[in-house]
Amino acid sequence: MLGAMTSRVSGAVTAVLGPTNTGKTHLAIERMCAHSSGIIGFPLRLLAREVYDRVVALKGPDQVALVTGEEKIVPRDARWFLCTAESMPDRDAAFVALDEAQLGVDPERGHVFTDRLLRARGREETMILGSEALRPMIKALMPDAEIVNRPRFSTLTYAGAKKISRLPKRSAIVAFSAEEVYAVAEMLRRLCGGAAVVMGALSPRTRNAQVAMFQAGEVDYLVATDAIGMGLNMDVAHVAFAGLSKFDGRRQRRLTVAEMAQIAGRAGRHQRDGTFGALADEGPDAFLPEEITAIEEHRFPRLEHLFWREGEPDLSSIDALIASLERRPPPGVLRAAPLAMDLQVFKRLADERWVRDRVRGKAMVARLWAACGIPDFRKVGLDPHARFVSRVFGYLSEGSGHVPHQWFADEIARLDTMAGDVETLAGRLSAIRSWAYIAQRADWLADPAHWADRTKAIEERLSDGLHASLTQRFVDKRTTALIRQIGADAASLPVTVGPEGEVLVEDHPIGRLEGFRFTVEPGARAADKRLLLAAAEKRLGHERARRAEGLMAAEPRAFTLDDEGGVLWEGHGVARLNAGPTPGRPQVVLHRDLECLDRNVRERIAGRMERWLAEGIRRHVPGLAALAALARDPQATPALRATAAALEDLGGIAPRMPQRATVDTLTQPDRKRLRQAGITIGALDLFDARLLKPEAARWRRVLLGLHGRAPTLAAPGATVLERGAAGAVLASGFRPLGAQAVRIDLVERIARAAHDARAGRTPFTPDAALATSMGLDGATIARLMAELGFRRLAAEADGTDRWRWHGRPPAAKQPPARPAPDNAFAALADWRPHG
Repeated sequence: MLGAMTSRVSGAVTAVLGPTNTGKTHLAIERMCAHSSGIIGFPLRLLAREVYDRVVALKGPDQVALVTGEEKIVPRDARWFLCTAESMPDRDAAFVALDEAQLGVDPERGHVFTDRLLRARGREETMILGSEALRPMIKALMPDAEIVNRPRFSTLTYAGAKKISRLPKRSAIVAFSAEEVYAVAEMLRRLCGGAAVVMGALSPRTRNAQVAMFQAGEVDYLVATDAIGMGLNMDVAHVAFAGLSKFDGRRQRRLTVAEMAQIAGRAGRHQRDGTFGALADEGPDAFLPEEITAIEEHRFPRLEHLFWREGEPDLSSIDALIASLERRPPPGVLRAAPLAMDLQVFKRLADERWVRDRVRGKAMVARLWAACGIPDFRKVGLDPHARFVSRVFGYLSEGSGHVPHQWFADEIARLDTMAGDVETLAGRLSAIRSWAYIAQRADWLADPAHWADRTKAIEERLSDGLHASLTQRFVDKRTTALIRQIGADAASLPVTVGPEGEVLVEDHPIGRLEGFRFTVEPGARAADKRLLLAAAEKRLGHERARRAEGLMAAEPRAFTLDDEGGVLWEGHGVARLNAGPTPGRPQVVLHRDLECLDRNVRERIAGRMERWLAEGIRRHVPGLAALAALARDPQATPALRATAAALEDLGGIAPRMPQRATVDTLTQPDRKRLRQAGITIGALDLFDARLLKPEAARWRRVLLGLHGRAPTLAAPGATVLERGAAGAVLASGFRPLGAQAVRIDLVERIARAAHDARAGRTPFTPDAALATSMGLDGATIARLMAELGFRRLAAEADGTDRWRWHGRPPAAKQPPARPAPDNAFAALADWRPHG
């Protein structure tokens, strides 16, 4: 049987094998044009149309034919035919070529390519084009064929995974479903201004219009299905895979390495190198190392078989046809093709009684088989498609044997409307292809030429409508134009910054520059924001540099510290404070908005911020700076260092009693140094009175807040608070006494007055005028006197209280308070001098 199939060989057979971008198709076109006549079969209608246009430019429209299932342009004197593989005519030609012959392994269409590989021959020359993986099949099926290997013109390199927003210009993103193609194109519109869309289901007119946008630079990105891998020539520098699996009509599966290479090979053109990659760097949609190596080195598994089905089946009866189509090939490299859609439909109709009643004779069997060959352009599946074919054959097998004029006209009229979205128009375009296919059958309609013209006109209108809809949906022309302007000459963009920080591009407000942060205009469209922002960013460097110089030269009063530890310059955040080893030694961290500046500039700004912070601490909370210095002074006594460290850790205000054991061991020089640091060693508390002023209190609160211990502040100017009121705690500078809380500096004034009034342990009557003038009630005064070490005696006849000094309890029974564990000087609490 194989011998019968190959008996028509006339001229020499050459197999030209190699990866993509080797010039195989170009070579076949040149060879065909050098002969008196020729035929080339392609895998796609789009590719056949593309080559048809090239050959027409060389030979003229009267000499060149285009033959596909849906379109036939066959001049009377046509000598060169460009066809889909299924539509290759059985006619004598000096040259015959089959492109992408390795598709013989495709489960759905492979048997067609295998049949052409075995039986399509040129009178003078036959050329088989395909992947290097086809070599074993050529040797097995055509041992006399000359095999020529062609290397790739350019290098193909893996460029890693990149997010969509990071893809280089002139990239093609490949997806494997219409839904995914649309999703990727929509994302590119938002991020980059837009993308052209190419899918196998598009008409040549729509596809050409979309590609023209890409080739002309109107958009920098192309989103396509795997149809891009079948030789469609475009100026693509990088191919990115949105995924690495697809539904092949039967199951979801991972692409083979050969399929990956076929698609990736679209990157680079002629001598220009190309790159490929993925959108994911891990998971099932990421390339494996061995796949990358195989693609870069063009090493793929050799084909072990091709699918075959009888190319000239027995048409004597329905059963004979089915038997011949299900016949198995002879032993060897050929495998019986899986059950294709046309045979499934044929067998479905063969089970219908009315079909068998009407099919009598070879001609009617052939007619039924031809009807079952209508492709499922709409992708509706077996049952709906079989019903459609059944109706068509019903008309073809009765009466005049023609599809009724009215039915055909009504059906295509329903499709002749431009209303609807992209998906709706794409669906109509797929549907009109079925009617165009019917119109191309010369004996199926009473006036096939008329209906071929009508369906072609509708397809063109739908194509134009789909192109416009795709462009409207996936291309923002204003943004794309701006991208081109940015790329062409960023320095010439008219970007201006107004006195209030407003940023304009060509008088279009796009946002504000607040300090060093650019914020987008709230009313800007999402599609405009990113690219208008990109335009502005290219021109804001000078303004930011100017502002940086102004920041570094600014006076201290230009900076403020907010309540959350943020550092503001002229009202704009430029840095923030982070917790340091102690509250008196915080760290400055620049705001991330300043990352746009040069590294050296940031370092200079950081130095300026550190100097401002040191000045601010010395100005507002000088006691903390002094305490920090005392705690680290190696010449200070242990008692002084421990007292200073504990007091600094509490922010300059601490109760005396927990510190008493250490405080009582302070020498007179130690006490003098504490007083020089601004610290009052009070009867009840240790404190820096300057911290009670409103601004100092706010700074102290912020610094303690960095360590998670921010106290609540009392109202500015308050001296006595109700117990439980905001700030009525010692950490805020108020000592609770009974039902009231008194500011600690005033407590110390009352304590000194009481001690000055007493004479040893002799009973005395203190002057209550001072406490009364402060607003202290009797209970508060009594509680204060008791905490100071006084005991109330019996009242005098006139009702005045008398008090006697009894002293405070000894310090030995009260352990000193330890600094917080994270305090750098906590270890001083246990330090003892040697010897």
